[in-house]
Amino acid sequence: MECRVLSIQSHVVRGYVGNKSATFPLQVLGFEVDSINSVQFSNHTGYTHWKGQVLTAEELNVLYEGIKLNNVNHYDYILTGYTRDTSFLETVVDIVQELKRLNPKLVYVCDPVMGDQGSMYVPENILPVYRDQVVAVADILTPNQFEAELLTGRTISTEKDALDLLHQMGPDTVVLTSTDLTSPHGDQFLARIRIEMPKVDAVFVGTGDLFTAMLLAWSHHHPNDLKAACEKTVSVLHHVIKRTITYANEMAGPGKRPNPAQLELRMVQSKKDIEDPDIVVEATIL
Repeated sequence: MECRVLSIQSHVVRGYVGNKSATFPLQVLGFEVDSINSVQFSNHTGYTHWKGQVLTAEELNVLYEGIKLNNVNHYDYILTGYTRDTSFLETVVDIVQELKRLNPKLVYVCDPVMGDQGSMYVPENILPVYRDQVVAVADILTPNQFEAELLTGRTISTEKDALDLLHQMGPDTVVLTSTDLTSPHGDQFLARIRIEMPKVDAVFVGTGDLFTAMLLAWSHHHPNDLKAACEKTVSVLHHVIKRTITYANEMAGPGKRPNPAQLELRMVQSKKDIEDPDIVVEATIL
């Protein structure tokens, strides 16, 4: 039977972020993906210039109403990412609740995109909506360390602190997508739900969206094995990032740092790695 995902995220014309990072990999792995673009930009905002439009809560309602009137609002998963409007996010919660009534087995995968490295890049008034409404209806939550601290109101010193607090707020599965918590192997490694991988000295955009989409996919294919799902998810990220940084450095030339255009994820070129990734990391069950 087909598995259908409703993905409500950002969209860019050029590059890979939001729905552009999630849709192709999910389709490669056999999922039908219905996309609603929370924003439509020319490119991600790490470039010098960007233009575009933001979808309002009213416009989101109109799109969903069209799906509903045709009786095709039946989904196995909902995936959400970047949005910067509180009323839009509240409408997302309403849609999630309605779709869960239609399908009690529906799984809501939420990436609570708010910021990173101590800095918010969405309005501060969106935090209470995530904390008080969204997290409670999420089944799988994928914050980074900073977002986990925002949601819990606590400084996090260990993975266990974050996981325990966030589980208490509602989600069955919580995966910290990146942290600065020190690895037993030193500060040159990132701890990812007891998965460690070397840091790469570059700024990538869209990797969080790819991570969440792959976690959805591999959790579906390994429903009772979070260890395998995480290993495949992180291995996909590893291969895509490795291919991207190799290409970016070649394009930039010796001694030069790649620019945002050169650092766009090499997604299409990584199709085989997305479909069947060589496992390059090992997860340790907590």
